[in-house]
Amino acid sequence: MHILPLLLLVAGSAACAAAARRTSVPAPLLLVTVGLMISYVPGMPDYELDPDVVLPLLLPPLLYTAATDSSYLDLRAQLRPVALLSVGYVLFATLVVGWFAYLLVPSLPLTAALVLGAVVAPPDAVAATAVARRVGLPSRITTILQGESLVNDATAITAYKVALAAAVGEGATWAGGIGEFLLAAVGGVAVGLLLMVPLHWLRTHLREALLQNTLSLLIPFVAYGVAEQVHASGVLAVVVVALYLGHRSWEVDFATRLQEEAVWKMVAFVLESAVFALIGLQLPVVLRDLGDYQGVDAAWYAVALFLVVVATRFVWVYPATFLPRIFSARIRKREENPTWKGPFVIGWAGMRGVVSLAIAFSIPSEPFPDRNLILFLTFTTVIGTLVVQGLTLPPLIRLLKLPGRDTQTETLAEANAQAQASRVAEQRLEELLEDERNALPPPLADRLRAVLERRRNAVWERLGAVNPLTGETADDTYRRLSREMIGAEREVFVRLRDLRYIDDEMLRTLLRRLDLEEAAAFRETT
Repeated sequence: MHILPLLLLVAGSAACAAAARRTSVPAPLLLVTVGLMISYVPGMPDYELDPDVVLPLLLPPLLYTAATDSSYLDLRAQLRPVALLSVGYVLFATLVVGWFAYLLVPSLPLTAALVLGAVVAPPDAVAATAVARRVGLPSRITTILQGESLVNDATAITAYKVALAAAVGEGATWAGGIGEFLLAAVGGVAVGLLLMVPLHWLRTHLREALLQNTLSLLIPFVAYGVAEQVHASGVLAVVVVALYLGHRSWEVDFATRLQEEAVWKMVAFVLESAVFALIGLQLPVVLRDLGDYQGVDAAWYAVALFLVVVATRFVWVYPATFLPRIFSARIRKREENPTWKGPFVIGWAGMRGVVSLAIAFSIPSEPFPDRNLILFLTFTTVIGTLVVQGLTLPPLIRLLKLPGRDTQTETLAEANAQAQASRVAEQRLEELLEDERNALPPPLADRLRAVLERRRNAVWERLGAVNPLTGETADDTYRRLSREMIGAEREVFVRLRDLRYIDDEMLRTLLRRLDLEEAAAFRETT
């Protein structure tokens, strides 16, 4: 792909994603729709997906940022449902969807049908996370969907490799398939475990934030590449490393954390936007290569397969939710009794994404005459789940009246945690001030105490009364006034630079100081 089409893709997808933030439409849905609409615009470049780009270059950073944003402790608490979905469901869907496709399409061999089943089996990590954030799902459901989407790609890619080997006549056996799956799973986890401690040691011992963030950008590719080199799962290696580093990110220098958060937000935004736009742009490529299957038959196959993919998830989710409770008294004692609503949302939130398409594009055309049909059915399944399920999931959650995140309770917990931390910090400050080496003039010591007091009170103020004239809490008003003051200072500095009273280097130093103060005063709420 030339540089201009690439720039058009990145800029156009970013603009669409930014527009989606001003509407109630989830960004993945809008990006896919726009991609579909402009795919036939005259002169539009060919954006055919290259699996050699998507899998090793786009998937690792997307998985890494999703895993570092996840909670290791929450995922561990939901290990059973996550494992049942990310491993059990993917294998179940591979067999069920593959068998149905074999019965549906007369000319499709069973081995090729199983390849199709493996390709469309895994829900997408990016789609699940994006929709979960947008609609405000309960935290437990969000954790389960995130955990499933982090691991299921590894299961699907391994199942695909086994099915493909059987389809092209390489003599694959059940024992060989199980062995390959275990090698990929155990090997991927082992590579992640071997890499995570040395990588974390490097992160904590590099002295410059710039070097630490350069390492951060390389980590997902290193983990993925090393695992794939030994024929293990690169997906699992990236996830293991990312969960460990995210869990211990507090040990990294503060400047690194601030830069890293900004860098990875930008990377995730650009990649997620481009990925969903690419999905829609595949329509001409898919239809061009469809060949003999064009017409009513192809449309019928697409609709029928989409319905089976959706139904198969429900067939798995409900037994996987309730059967463990029936057979385990420990689970009944430890966990709340689930209603039918939570599993219904999990069942409906099975959007497919770019990984399925990338795997489908990696199918060799020789000796695999059914590649074009599988590619078409994968594309229609991905589009169908993103559009139908992505569009209806928010109203479905509102209709079911699922309890969202309890912001009042979360703010109260935050206030209590801050109060405990402030008390310990205050005690530590008094201990330090008793040492003559730490002697400070009283105004400076009082300033340190005032900082602690401000931090302790800020969260409680968000729970306080609202100004009837502005609708702001006291904390909101404080932050707004603080930004106004800083803005006034910033204008003076710029004017002094324009008058040549200070130079640009001094201006940058002063503005950076103001930026840090503004960042401390302003709490991001989006």
